[in-house]
Amino acid sequence: MNGATERMRVVLNVPSIHCGHCVKTINRELKRLPSVVSVEASLEHKQVAVEFVGDNLPAIKARLEEIGYPPKE
Repeated sequence: MNGATERMRVVLNVPSIHCGHCVKTINRELKRLPSVVSVEASLEHKQVAVEFVGDNLPAIKARLEEIGYPPKE
């Protein structure tokens, strides 16, 4: 990782999280993206906290949509 690349953190509302399997799927799939540093999906809050580098939020949101968990604004 480039030391000059700033880490960003965002919390996305994902109302379609319904069970532990949803949480595992989201964590696994987002961690596969090269820009993602960490992921914490929460069943209780129906949110996903993502730490990433660069300007990759659109790719993160797109991946969530692809796997059936679209984030809501």
